[in-house]
Amino acid sequence: MSQLILASASPRRKELLRQVGLDFTSIPSRIEERIKEGEDFRDYAELISLEKALSVAKRLLQSKSVGKWVSEIAVRLRDVCSQIEAAARRVGRDPDSVKLVAVTKMVEIDKIQEAARAGVITFGENYAQEGLKKIGQIKPAREWHFIGHLQSNKVRYVLGVFDLIHSVDRLSLAEQIQKQAEQKGLTQQILIQVNISGEESKSGVERDEALSLIARIKEFSCITLRGLMTMPPYFDDPEMARPYFRILRKIRDEAERQCNISLPELSMGMSGDYQVAIEEGATIVRVGTAIFGPRELN
Repeated sequence: MSQLILASASPRRKELLRQVGLDFTSIPSRIEERIKEGEDFRDYAELISLEKALSVAKRLLQSKSVGKWVSEIAVRLRDVCSQIEAAARRVGRDPDSVKLVAVTKMVEIDKIQEAARAGVITFGENYAQEGLKKIGQIKPAREWHFIGHLQSNKVRYVLGVFDLIHSVDRLSLAEQIQKQAEQKGLTQQILIQVNISGEESKSGVERDEALSLIARIKEFSCITLRGLMTMPPYFDDPEMARPYFRILRKIRDEAERQCNISLPELSMGMSGDYQVAIEEGATIVRVGTAIFGPRELN
């Protein structure tokens, strides 16, 4: 449950909130209000409001009782965003060049809504029907990515509903997307999933066949190919995943040269290794456990 916090001890402001029926908690910001002579009042009001909000937020996040005021999800999200920023800056990248996708696989609606209130803009879902149920319940609307294995008979459910499909791994699937997108009169954005590790348990086009698949899909009129996605093997040490991320980036670079196509997106990196992925060029990281906590298996 979200809590309205009034960053002021003003009796008048408290009374105004009570009059409109808002439940709130007052936490004075300790910021002195003193407008300078000749200063524009509107500019000053905007600045002092921001300073007060930041002051109270900093105190709450540093407080041992942070859980009373800020949800665990909001705290985890803050930590993930800080790590994304740090990883990007380590390699001279703009942190805004990295999109965070909060993975909602097996996550309850109330937790997803909590993450949305905390500032998550983009969610990722592994299952078509589960995703459809969630999308309609999260308000206001957010951007949704489909990140799980996609069967051809499920294309009709995800097409035009998910903003980006990460997991196109074969020509027949792309042909089905093209066919149904043409019928619906829309263009679907996709990524091609590449199986860098060669693991049979993972989906994805084989790395040696990636360029030919890219060249074929490039010609489809109702598909916009935005880039590549991969999932390395799981390692306790995230550094072990670095070579897999590096290979995907090299495949992307080679595809851009040989196929004369722009592929700006690299979807790689999850809760255990997203910082390394960012250092290797990830533009999309898919993070679930680090935001929502361990999933409860039914």
